[in-house]
This record gives sequence, C-alpha cells and structure tokens, in this order.
Amino acid sequence: MQWLYQQQAHPNFFYVILFFLFLYLAKRFNRSETNKCKLPPSPTKLPIIGNLHQLHGSLRRALKSLAENNGPIMLLHLGSKPTVVVSSAEIARDVMKTYDHVFSSRPEVKFAKRLTYGKDIAFAPYGEYWRQVRKVCVLQLLSAKKVQSFRFVREEEVALLVNKINDFSLSTSVVNLSNMFVTLANDVVCRVAFGRKYNEGEIGRKFKGMLKEFVYLLGVTNVGDFIPSLAWVNYLNGLNARVEKNLRDIDSFIDQVVEEHIEKKRRKGVHCNGENEEEDFVDILLGTKEGDNDLEISLARDSTKAIILDMFAAGTDTTSVFLEWAMSELIRHPSIMQEVQKEVREVVRGKLTIHDSDIDEMHYLKSVIKETLRLHPPNSLLVPRESMEKVQIQGYDIPAKTTVIINAFAIGRDPKSWEEPEKFWPKRFLNGNSTSVDFKGQDFQLIPFGAGRRGCPGILFATSIIEFTLANLLNRFDWALPDGMDGKDLDMEEEYGITVHRKNDLVLTAQQHYY
Repeated sequence: MQWLYQQQAHPNFFYVILFFLFLYLAKRFNRSETNKCKLPPSPTKLPIIGNLHQLHGSLRRALKSLAENNGPIMLLHLGSKPTVVVSSAEIARDVMKTYDHVFSSRPEVKFAKRLTYGKDIAFAPYGEYWRQVRKVCVLQLLSAKKVQSFRFVREEEVALLVNKINDFSLSTSVVNLSNMFVTLANDVVCRVAFGRKYNEGEIGRKFKGMLKEFVYLLGVTNVGDFIPSLAWVNYLNGLNARVEKNLRDIDSFIDQVVEEHIEKKRRKGVHCNGENEEEDFVDILLGTKEGDNDLEISLARDSTKAIILDMFAAGTDTTSVFLEWAMSELIRHPSIMQEVQKEVREVVRGKLTIHDSDIDEMHYLKSVIKETLRLHPPNSLLVPRESMEKVQIQGYDIPAKTTVIINAFAIGRDPKSWEEPEKFWPKRFLNGNSTSVDFKGQDFQLIPFGAGRRGCPGILFATSIIEFTLANLLNRFDWALPDGMDGKDLDMEEEYGITVHRKNDLVLTAQQHYY
C-alpha cells in the first residue's frame, strides 16, 4: 500500500519507467536489425570520433593504408557519419555503373553548400535541378562541338605562354611553371565563361587569390560535418570567418561580372547595328541568347553564380595541377622526356603551329597523360557520393544515407590492376594488357574523372587544354632543373586539399629548341 501511495504521490514515475523501457526495447530492436546486416569490415573505432583519429597526414594515403588491412571495401565511422571507402576497380564498377542509380546523390558538405549558394552542380543532391543545370553546362560549354569551337582560345593563350617562357629562356632566368599553369588555366576559362580575362593589376591578383582560397575551403576538413556538436570549433579556428569572407569577395566579383553582361546586352539592344557578337557562357546562363530553346529552366542569379564557380573550380585547379605533375614526372625521367619530345617533334616537323590533327598522331604523349593521371589524379578522392536506398555490394549491406568515398589514388596504384604500380611507365599503355585502357569512365582501373551519372562532364574540355599545352612545351623547349640538379632530386612533396598540388612550385630552366 505504501508503494502504491508513493506512485500516486509521484504520477510522473510511471512515465519515467515507460520512457526507459522504451529506450531499452528500441536499443534491443536496433541491435537486432543491425545484426541482420552484413556490413563491410571496419577498423576499431573510438567513442564519438569513430575512426577520425586514423586519418592523419595525406588522407588518400591514410585511406589506402587502412584498405590494405581491411579490404577494398571498408566501413569507417567518421564521427557520426558512416562512410564506405572503395579502393578497387571491381567495387568502383559496382558503385558507379551497376548501382549508379543508387549512388548518384551527394552528402551535405556545409562549407561547399555555403560557398556555392547550395545551387551548384558538383555538390548538388541528385534530382531534377541537378539534371537540368548539368544539361545546360554540357550543351553550352562542355560538348565536343563547343570544345572544338574554343580552339582559337586555347591556341592564343598557349602561344602567349610559349612567348613568356621564351623571354625567360633568352634571359637565362628560371621559369615558375606552377604559376604559369595557373594563369593559363584561369585565362582560358575566363575567356570562355566571361568573354574576357581578369588577370591584370590589382583585379587579377585579387581574383587569383579569391579562387585559390575558394578551392582550399572546398577541401578543408570541417569537424562540424562529422561531429555536429563540435561545429562551434570553426568559430574559434577562424574557418567560419574565412568562409564568409571568401563568399563575400567572390559574390561581389561575380555580381560585377553579371552586371557587365546585363549592361552589354542592354547597350546592344539600344544600339542595334546588326552585328552578331559571340556570346559567352554567362550570357547563356542569363538567358540572353536569342532564339535558344535548349534551356528548359529559368536560372535564378544565385544558380548562375554557383554554376560559374563550378566551372572555375573544376576547370582551372585540376588542369594546372595535372600539368604540374606531368612536367614533374618527365623531369624525373629524362629518358621518357626525350622519347616523348622525339615523337612530338617528328609529328610537328618544325612547324611552330600545332593542330588537333597533329595531336591525334602523338600516341606516346597520350600515354604520358594517362600515366600521369594514374599516379597523380587531381581529385584523388572523387567527390563523395551518398546512397539513396539500401543496397548490397559484394555481399555487404550498404544502408541508405551512407557516404561513399572512391579512392582513385589507391585504385590507380592497385597491384591487382597494374604491373609495377608505383613506377612511372607510360609505355604500359602502348604494350601489354593496358593498351585499350582509357580515363573516360569505362575502364574502372583508371577513373581520375569519375564515371557514371556523377562523372566529370568536363573531360574533353580539360584534355584539350592539357594535350595542346604539353605538346607545345615539349616541342618548343628543352627542360632541366636549375643549377644542374639531377631529376631524381626533384622534391615531389604534396600539399593536400580537394586537389593535390605540389607543395613547392615547379621551377625549371627552358632552352629554346632549334631544328
């Protein structure tokens, strides 16, 4: 009776008991459901942080090392975020081809979402908006026909690059190729997207600085993405402030560009003189192209700005990074440098102007490009995907809303796919089992641009610049390290981010080649 009296005196007691009973049963039920799932192997995790403590130094190398101990498909717990890491061509095929419809979405990355107005292509979740804006970009900027139409831009900008290098060679000065490659990529994309370059004076300096900071912040580790309760740390370490400043700077710059295009259209309407002025990508995004029925959506200004940013982040950073690593590997391997130069010069036969038809005959040059992409994929960890439903891969259950990281770096160095995988050996693509392997998304042992629905649509745009630039540099100049240094002594240390740069600039000497 006394017990009953106590319960009557404290009626909330029953609710407390019921609450804890509910928690107990829910835990038992969830554990039972989890036990029914066969999850991929996973290294031992710690409370709260999961496996984050095991990801130090180079992320792509840390994930490769973990995969060697846990298998080509493994489950990591990055804070509260379950993440599957794929490190083999076979499983990459499952994710990006067999179950591409399941893995075509993106996890939310807060800094990227903030910097791109939540309206870009690369980080957008799978859906109608993503399909439409991707279609616009492919049709109006990245199709084979459009890339061919930009040939004169590539030719003019590479000619300017060659002239600058020639001036350095005549004065016996060293050439900072890292800086020159960034300028080249920026100028090509600016002319194609904006209609003009922004590379001179204070404006040019600020623009390059903004873009460099933008790319850095896209790839920086945000603890709030993994442990939401620690998101406040970004106020202390200054990352939130840097994101907001970069957003303001870029927003102001792109607003200025958009207004210039709107004003240009207004002046054209007022002073119509019958001239058919070539329209650039911004004009098209703003809907200024008369008689164009390809645009099925009306883009808000934020969407326009986000897509422009995507084009720059994808088109400038990855191109300049690749050119850095290609020239670095050739300097380290002088015999390969001589062989590819011999091929280029035999095809060109003393001409100063190289045409696309010439490059089609440069098979060894194309092999050098493939081998560089294998060893140094600019985006070593492809932009993460997210499962939209539960699926089974290789006998393992992958729950819905699981982040999937594909380690293109590890796949490119997998001994099951490649003979002597750590060796820079372009001839592997001319002889043997790898002759037919390409990087366009059909051969999953070489996927620097990804594959499937979320594969990079800019492959043709990027490779057209890469091939043309390398062919010209190898044709016109003989290259060496300063002060008689041996190529084997070249520092190959990496700087980590969304793309993997050289930590130190590539500085070489150039000597004009005379036939």
